Amino acid sequence: MAPQFPKWLRTQKNYSYLDISNVGISDFIPNWFWDLSTQFTYLNLSNNQIRGTIHNPSSDLVFPPAIDLSSNQFEGPIPVFLFKVASVHLSGNRISKLDSLCDVVDDSELSFLDISFNQLSGELPDCWSPFSRLDILILSNNNLSGRIPFTFGKLTSIGSLHLGENNLNEELPPSLKNCSELRVLDMGENKLLGPIPTWIGENLSALAIFILRSNNFYGNIPLSLCHLSRLQLLDLSSNNISGRIPKCFDKFTSMKEIGSSDTAIVIPYISQYPSFIWARQEGFFDEVQFIWKGTPKKYRSILGLVKHIDLSSNMLMGEIPEEITELIGLVSLNLSKNNLSEQIPSRIGRLESLDALDLSNNKFSGVIPLSLSEVDRLNKLDLSNNNLSGKIPTSTQLQSFDATSYLGNPELCGAPLAKCQEEEHETFVDNKESTDKEGQDGFITKGFYISTTLGFVIAFWGVCGSLLLIKSWRHAYFKLLNDVQDWVYVMVAVNKAKLLRLIRS
Repeated sequence: MAPQFPKWLRTQKNYSYLDISNVGISDFIPNWFWDLSTQFTYLNLSNNQIRGTIHNPSSDLVFPPAIDLSSNQFEGPIPVFLFKVASVHLSGNRISKLDSLCDVVDDSELSFLDISFNQLSGELPDCWSPFSRLDILILSNNNLSGRIPFTFGKLTSIGSLHLGENNLNEELPPSLKNCSELRVLDMGENKLLGPIPTWIGENLSALAIFILRSNNFYGNIPLSLCHLSRLQLLDLSSNNISGRIPKCFDKFTSMKEIGSSDTAIVIPYISQYPSFIWARQEGFFDEVQFIWKGTPKKYRSILGLVKHIDLSSNMLMGEIPEEITELIGLVSLNLSKNNLSEQIPSRIGRLESLDALDLSNNKFSGVIPLSLSEVDRLNKLDLSNNNLSGKIPTSTQLQSFDATSYLGNPELCGAPLAKCQEEEHETFVDNKESTDKEGQDGFITKGFYISTTLGFVIAFWGVCGSLLLIKSWRHAYFKLLNDVQDWVYVMVAVNKAKLLRLIRS
């Protein structure tokens, strides 16, 4: 299709389905387009470079349709009619305002609203009461500021709420406790403050994903969070949270299971109403971003398999509770940049699913537990800048990391760091014993045996060979033997006679 907006559409009246997505249109959208049909149930213009503003049609739509205008260059405010459809995809545009939201008076059929990666600014309107059917709301990556609206508490059907990467501030409104269907709550990268509310653990029992990363929350981690048995991703990193890690983290049942039957987290929603008597339901594959091995990563298709705890960059103190080793399904654990101390739990090797472990920049002491060498899936390990001591346990896994994983622990030794003193002493003793043995056996060499054998052969055949070959030598030799025999016989007889006479006398 040409870069120009297709003019042939102007002759198409009362269509119900239109999909011209990803066809290379880079033109302004004409005003007449919005009045073509009141019958459509599906409209998709996504993944083009369409410019201009979105206008309200002159007549109301017959059925609440599904509309996808994402990844274009639409700008200006959102017209009110888009808040009366079934689902709206507007991400990746230049939308600046949603004030017309407050013009909706009657209950809306809107089930899905995505306005992420736009240019929304200012405070969110506090007019959300008509949207009790809203299942998914994504407003992340904008310039929104101010408080979270109190009327968000009217979104009683919502399963996924994304407000991350804005400039929202103040405390979380207590009205959010009414959103009991929430499975995904992402408010990371804002300026929210206050203590983490206890009602989150008491009322939002369906939560699987809970992200408050990079805000200004303070105080202790509430024990009520331990009621979130379905929780599989907890990210409270980069706040001002203090106190101890709750021992009741072993109540996170989902993290105690290895793997998951669902690879993704799917939130159902109504995408369109093709008629008055039925609605089309679809599943939204949720997506979240968090820090994985030091790098921001987005997860969608395998989000259901990610089991992750990140409490890094806070002011937590005390020990790692032994109970955390019960979370055998945990894939990533980041407790770095806190004031944690005491010893690393001896049973940390029970976390057999760990792919990444970061305990750096704390005050841990004692030895590295031997059980850690049994975690054969570990691909990232950082124990640097603590007070660990002793020898690094020997294993293929722990020696596969470079020295940076262990630096900043002056009393830690063993590969890949410098050798321990005990190892150097053992090496010295082994070398000395080897040297002594070589000194004792220095003359008994292969040459010694060769020369001995050769000397024996030469001497034997030098004598015996001469006797065999020279007749006169042979006669003289045997005569000598006879003389010796006679002399011995005479000497024995004489001495025997003398002895007998001595005995008789």
